[in-house]
Amino acid sequence: MLGWALTFLVIAIVAGVFGFGGIASASAGIAQIIFYIFLVLLVVSLIGYLLRGRGNI
Repeated sequence: MLGWALTFLVIAIVAGVFGFGGIASASAGIAQIIFYIFLVLLVVSLIGYLLRGRGNI
């Protein structure tokens, strides 16, 4: 998911360089939303790992 956020960020930067402001702002917005979703899922995953414990390997 972080890869998708970085992809949209690169698209936004390239679109901004070439003067496509609407596409750049839309891509930046999508990248920001995906990044926040990634952070929420990361925190939920870490909390689940800590509550579950390691168990037997």
